[in-house]
Order: sequence, then C-alpha cells, then structure tokens
Amino acid sequence: MIYEAIIDKYYPEVEDGVQQPSALRRLLLKHSRQVADHCLRIADRHPELQLDKTFIEAAAMLHDIGIRWCYAPSILCNGTEPYIRHGLIGAELLRSIGCDEAFARVCERHTGTGLTRQQIERQQLPLPLQDFVPVTLAEQVVCYADKFYSKSHPDRILTAKQAEQSLAKFGQEGVALFRSWDERFG
Repeated sequence: MIYEAIIDKYYPEVEDGVQQPSALRRLLLKHSRQVADHCLRIADRHPELQLDKTFIEAAAMLHDIGIRWCYAPSILCNGTEPYIRHGLIGAELLRSIGCDEAFARVCERHTGTGLTRQQIERQQLPLPLQDFVPVTLAEQVVCYADKFYSKSHPDRILTAKQAEQSLAKFGQEGVALFRSWDERFG
C-alpha cells in the first residue's frame, strides 16, 4: 500500500538503532487505522456512494501524517508548529514527495469539519487565508470518520452526539455540517 512506505519513512520502526516503534508511530497507526476502518464500513454500508475503497483507506491512513512536526505533547508530538497546521503540513509533505494531489487535499481539509477562509481570518489561525473545506465525497467521509476517534483518548470511540459536542466549541456551522454527514454516512 502507498501509505505504508510513507508512514515508515517519516515514522520509522527503528528508533535510535533499536527495532521498536515509537509511541508516536503507534498512536498514529492506531488512530489512522480506526479512521480507515470507519471509512471502509461507510463504503460497505453505502454502495450507492461508489467510494473507492483503496483510495479512502490510504487517504485515512495518511490524513494525520503531518502531526510529528507539531507541538502537542499530550499526544506525543514534540515538533515546533502549532497543531492546527498538521493537515497543511501533511499536505505539503505529500505534495513534496509526488503523491497524488487528492491525498494532499484530504490532509489539509480534515480539521474540524473543514476550515473556511472566514474562520481562519476571524480566529487569526496560523494558516493561509483560503478555504480548507472537504469538497469531494472521499474528503467528506474521511473528515467525518475522523471525528469519532481522538488521539488524546485512543481507546475511546465517540458517539455522534459526543462528536457534535466536541465540534460545538468551534461554532454551530461545523455541527450542522457534521449532522448532515451523519445523516448521509451514519
């Protein structure tokens, strides 16, 4: 699979000469696998969506590839960038190694239910002033599935109501979008 080589390169199994995956690699793989499996369940439940299972699995496995460069010690990320930039960082990484643009767009559009230029400007987020909103069905499915799994609590699966509550602190527009996805994909 395309994602395995990329994850292995940036989250190696050998750390300091010892064959032992880092805690961050284990967390990334667990979270990404949870999201990927959720996406595959949606594809199986909704054949009418005609989702490309190979693509959504790989996209879900890569959606958080940029976390290692961010500072979020509670989830083992000891980089220097603000965590809100992890999707953009992942997208830039995937573009730099020649990945299909569709994978990069999933990375940069999965934060919350996506971020609009107006939200970035209003909240003064350290992101380019442009829309980072899921457009394609695959982008929406990965973004939706991601809301059920927290890297802070990797053994907990959120209910749709809990995911809504988590999104509510950023405004009702994200909650409304999540609800529409839940009606469609849930």
